Amino acid sequence: MEIHPFNPPIRTLMGPGPSDVHPRVLEALSRPTIGHLDPAFIGMMEEVKVLLQYAFQTDNELTLPVSAPGSAGMETCFVNLIEPGDKVIVCQNGVFGGRMRENVERCGGSAVMVENDWGRAVDPQRVEDALKANPDAQIVAFVHAETSTGAQSDAKSLVGLAHKHDCLTIVDAVTSLGGTPVKVDVWGIDAIYSGTQKCLSCVPGISPVSFNERAQEKIRNRRQKVQSWFMDLNLVMGYWGGGNKRAYHHTAPVNALYALHEALLILREEGLENAWKRHQRNHLALRAGLEAMGLTLIVPEAERLPQLNAVSIPEGIDDAKVRARLLNEYNLEIGAGLGALAGQVWRIGLMGHACRPENILLCVAALEAILADMGAEIKTGEALPAVQKALA
Repeated sequence: MEIHPFNPPIRTLMGPGPSDVHPRVLEALSRPTIGHLDPAFIGMMEEVKVLLQYAFQTDNELTLPVSAPGSAGMETCFVNLIEPGDKVIVCQNGVFGGRMRENVERCGGSAVMVENDWGRAVDPQRVEDALKANPDAQIVAFVHAETSTGAQSDAKSLVGLAHKHDCLTIVDAVTSLGGTPVKVDVWGIDAIYSGTQKCLSCVPGISPVSFNERAQEKIRNRRQKVQSWFMDLNLVMGYWGGGNKRAYHHTAPVNALYALHEALLILREEGLENAWKRHQRNHLALRAGLEAMGLTLIVPEAERLPQLNAVSIPEGIDDAKVRARLLNEYNLEIGAGLGALAGQVWRIGLMGHACRPENILLCVAALEAILADMGAEIKTGEALPAVQKALA
């Protein structure tokens, strides 16, 4: 087998992630590697923490990038905050609430599931009912932006309910950070995790996390050691803590952190509120084009996530064939449905650097051409004018 250097095709990434990486971020990756304890690198680490605090809208000292993807950020939150016997209210309205349950159980905790319809936000009343029925619960965990369905839940209300019943909160913000408002301090979120490959437009492989003082107190007062050595924050903070003296914990992904630094700098230059407005504005343009074609989004408008659009597949149309043609004929990637929505929806992402008018026009035009060719019952000739009108 002859193996040559790998040169990936140039794609437009409009799936559920990863998203298109900004050219400045790709350039940052190519900068010279230095040691992870080099004074220059430690100085950059401090800047990454400050930039992450801005992105999360928090003053939490314990804010850092975990050296692994978003799933490891999730696990970092759960293994540090949950001990055997702890009862956790877990809200599920898609695939990733189920992963939270897995984490609770693997930590030896007991998960009380609050089930919600897929494609809908978490119902605060159901959460309150579960809290009243389980007064010994210690934590409420929920997904702010459910990537599998495109539904966004009311994080502020859910955190308020948890605190009313003396519970800590663990919040999944993998798809929301940088794309829709995430206000850790204002909302009182205790522990939160995200990923770099969605609205931050960075390469996959790092997971930003943040813990407030209430969460840190629970970690400090654990009855037994954190089950994961790598994710034990008591150890990690020896490396990511403040000051110039750092204790070796692991070899950080040096170049990937260059990339994160650049991505967060781009976000700060644009301004968080401007980024949120851009995602909403472009979502409305995409929606206009899809609806003009006769396609529908499954999530009610008030609960809809602008950066992840779950679109119903027309009757009689083969999901996989459409996605394959988009990839092969247009170099355009969109996502398939997951779990209960597999084969029923496409997931079209508008995340970070990919959230641009030219991408919307490409996506809508390509979908219309392929669906019309496959005999789908859609309206033709109306989608692009609808997008252009919405953008104007």
